[in-house]
Amino acid sequence: MGEAPTIAAISTSLGAGAIGIVRLSGAAAISICDKVFRGKLPLAEAGSHTIHLGTIFDTTSGEIVDEVLVSVMRAPATYTREDIVEVNCHGNAVAQQKVLSLFLDHGAQLATPGEFTRRAFLNGRIDLAQAESVARIVSAKTEAGLKMAVSQLEGVLSREIASIRSSILRVLATFEAGIDFSDEDVDEIDASDAGKQLRQLRDRIDELIETALTGRVLSEGVLTAIVGKPNVGKSSLLNSLVMRERAIVTEIPGTTRDTIEEIISVGGIPLKLTDTAGLRPANDEVEKLGVERSRQAIREADLILCLFDGSQREDDHDRALMTSVPADRTIYVINKCDLFRGRPPVFNQGLLPSRPVVISAMTRQGLRILKEKVADKVLGRSFPSPQSPVVTQERHRRLLADASEAIGRAEQGLRVRLGEELIAEELRLALNSLGEITGETFMEDLLDVIFQEFCIGK
Repeated sequence: MGEAPTIAAISTSLGAGAIGIVRLSGAAAISICDKVFRGKLPLAEAGSHTIHLGTIFDTTSGEIVDEVLVSVMRAPATYTREDIVEVNCHGNAVAQQKVLSLFLDHGAQLATPGEFTRRAFLNGRIDLAQAESVARIVSAKTEAGLKMAVSQLEGVLSREIASIRSSILRVLATFEAGIDFSDEDVDEIDASDAGKQLRQLRDRIDELIETALTGRVLSEGVLTAIVGKPNVGKSSLLNSLVMRERAIVTEIPGTTRDTIEEIISVGGIPLKLTDTAGLRPANDEVEKLGVERSRQAIREADLILCLFDGSQREDDHDRALMTSVPADRTIYVINKCDLFRGRPPVFNQGLLPSRPVVISAMTRQGLRILKEKVADKVLGRSFPSPQSPVVTQERHRRLLADASEAIGRAEQGLRVRLGEELIAEELRLALNSLGEITGETFMEDLLDVIFQEFCIGK
């Protein structure tokens, strides 16, 4: 294979800012930048991990494009294990685009999404699970999600997968020895001991699979729908939770005609809040569409905040709502306690399947208790420590499940005395599944799918 081309991309968000970074990676990175950079000394003479003040100029017109700081990092002690140059421009999109164009004119290729991290993986600096965590770090919406992504980049999950693979290999070696040296004096396999080891391995894998819900919650958020009749305070609750006027609030029922979405953090858990249109018989075609979207939000939600107006007696619409939302995914909320004036709610709380949380969305009374109830409902307060391996990707969960099933079949094969070749094959399947998580085994099209979700320049 030939030498990989040198790639270039803008690595900071486009738009006005203090600085913008244009990045090069590859064997020609330093020489390409040298062609358009003027400083105290040529970059070819610069030491690794040094920064140089100078200007980028247009080689055609001779005009200065920008005054810059250029960071030179030589292989292999770089993110991609290739030579890297990062040009720190002023945070002007025009200047950044011009610098990038000059690099492309002088031989660089425009990087594809995630190509810098892809090279870090292909060059052996990080494994595939660590590479995927980079995208999680970039997209993290809460502190808990960020900590978990950083721990994965540091290799917490990868080390656990490697440890399990090593244990499977030791068991497999026992069967391989029995197959390869069947005619020689090799100790017979202790089926009881091998079965015990396989059960322990499967238990370790299943424990990892059980972390998938926590991982998805912390990394992707909990899809949370706020539902109820018109004018029960759904939009007021959304505004109180996000602590700003996100939704229009009026005393006119049916003001919210479409779903409104926001993301907040509750106890480190990202909630993707959806304020839905009021559930009632629609008066017009627009409201009918809003009500249908509300029902769709109920079907898709991980968590439902079902609101009732505690200052009003329940009616048929309230009773219909109680039976239409799934109780196992619902927190019932009695709103407008600021209107009770020290008396119990007029609304009959005893009709609800579980004890409601009483709040005032307008005065924020009871919101702390509601947030605690949300944390209990979602995770039962079982937050993982940053040092704990957690599965955050559906791809990882599926491959772990495949490995667990393969080990289960091997364990069953031991019990019914299947041939050693068949048991060994199941263990190889388990190894391959685990290897796909960290990249010991992979196909090029798998990398295409993973890295196309990255931003360009990362």
